[in-house]
Order: sequence, then structure tokens, then C-alpha cells
Amino acid sequence: MAPLSGYTDLAYRHSMRRHGCRYAFTEMVDAAALVYARERTRLMLTRGEDEDFLGVQLLGGAPELLKGAIDVLNEYDFSLLDFNLGCPVPKVTKKCAGAELGRHADRALECFALFRERSRFPLTAKIRILSETDPEPTVLLAQGLAELGARVITVHGRVKNAVYSGPVFYDMISEVVKRVPVPVAGNGGMMTHADAAEMLRRTGCHAVMFARGAMGNPWIFDGSVPSVAEVCEEIRLHLREMISMYGESDAMHLARKMVHDYLRGRGFPGEFRGTASRLSTERDLETLLADAVKVHPGGADARCPRRAAPAGGGGVSDRSDRSDIF
Repeated sequence: MAPLSGYTDLAYRHSMRRHGCRYAFTEMVDAAALVYARERTRLMLTRGEDEDFLGVQLLGGAPELLKGAIDVLNEYDFSLLDFNLGCPVPKVTKKCAGAELGRHADRALECFALFRERSRFPLTAKIRILSETDPEPTVLLAQGLAELGARVITVHGRVKNAVYSGPVFYDMISEVVKRVPVPVAGNGGMMTHADAAEMLRRTGCHAVMFARGAMGNPWIFDGSVPSVAEVCEEIRLHLREMISMYGESDAMHLARKMVHDYLRGRGFPGEFRGTASRLSTERDLETLLADAVKVHPGGADARCPRRAAPAGGGGVSDRSDRSDIF
């Protein structure tokens, strides 16, 4: 499971892991936030006692902040440290971080060299393709990261300006797979389990990394189709853990967007889905779940595959013959 800011906390990861995800990350961590607001980021970095694998991803483009952030992360227990060179969000790219930093390969590699010098964890990196037609810039960036110690490189198959829409350029990812001497994970446009199989087939990559396709859809990892009752139970388990982490009021506020994700595209009426925006208490949640069974056309036992989802990129689903790449 990819690191998603505002989503992939411990409760979220437990939801994914219940359905087959092993390789998961904390929320994406900003270097400046880690250095200047260390206490606020502490809960984001919490590792469950049952998590045998947990990666952390660092975002930033200022060398001094990256140094300080890596030093902080060294005090925690992670399976690996990933460098984000793929985030296309404007508030990130305007600071020459994420995907914008990835477009400046020399500077990106200078920053990654700091990871090699200071981190006590195995290193990986996540990038975007740098051209839709010429694989060379992307290959050179990936090769440079591998030479500096990246053990796995995740490649999102869209350029920065495409953000999360438009076609995924499988051939660009495939060139990285062929020419880089470390395992490559494919990312981008995978909204179903079948999409992941297509990514593996068309690129030859060693693994795939889900992101938006897994939002409200942990069943994407095992390819199963939940019933209405199973969707409701997963929501209940997920939100009860959030309440134990954050307290009822904060948990319900944070969870509204997640409940929307669970309900979206599964046949629930739009007016009913809108009630998720008003969740304030655990009692509200139980009322919503009881009503979900009543308003769904098929009832509690009906299978409800997700029929609609936003276009977007993509924990990690392993290729069966190369399952231990991290």
C-alpha cells in the first residue's frame, strides 16, 4: 500500500492487511513537518506490534531539512525509508519537492545521497516518468538512484502535469524494468485487481503499488468482492480502531472521507452516501451502517463490486515468483 497523506495510519493499514496487503507504508511525511513539528507527526509514525513490515516515505527538497528529518526517523523502527520524487500536488511541487524535484535529476540524486549517508534503513525511491515518449530521462534517474543504493524503485506511469488522470505509459515503465538492476514496482491507474495484473503483464515489473484504487477498497489486494454486510463490518472495524487512536470526535471527523470511499460506487443511493459527511459520534456510525443494509437494493447479502472510482495511481501486491523484493 502506497503512503497516502491523511490516510495510511495504523487503522487504515490494518484494514488493508485484513485483505492480504503485507507491504505498507505510514502516511507520507514532510521533512519540514518532521523537523519543526515533531510531536504532531509522532502518531503518524506509530508501528503496530503486529506489523512485520512497515516502510516510511519522506518528502522534501531542502538538504538541511532532509538531514534533520532522516536523523529523527533513525530513532524509529522501519523496514525501509523511501524518497518521494513523484508527488504532483501543487503545494508540494512549488517547493521543488516530489515530482518537481524528480524533474531535476542531478539535484534529486544529491538529495538521495544524503539518505545513503545518514539513514540506518534500507532505501527505496518513488518516481514518475519524465516523458511520455522518451524513456531515457526516466531510466537515467532510476539508474542513478540504484547506484546510490535504492533497493527498489517505484515508477508511476504518468508525467507530473498529468497528476492522476489520463493514460498510464506502460512502455516507459517497461524500459526502466529492462535497464535498471534493481526490482521495479509499477504504479498508476490501477483501480481493480485486474488492473494490477495488466500492469504486471505489460511492464514486466516485479510488484505493483496501489494507492487511490485501494481507498475504501481493501478487497483490491485479494481480488474478492464483498457483500453489503462485509463492507459495513469493515467500516465498523476500521472506525472503531480510529476512535481508540484519536478519540471519538476527532476520529469521526477524519473518517467522513473514508466512509465516503467505502460506499462510493457500490450501489448505495447518493443521498444516503451524503450522510457520511455528518458523522459525529459512534452512534451516528451505527445508525449509518444499519441504514446501509436497508437502502441498498440488494440487501445485506448482495455482492457489491465497486463500479466507479476516480482515475488515479496506485500497498504492494506481489508478483508470485518474486515475492520478497523489499
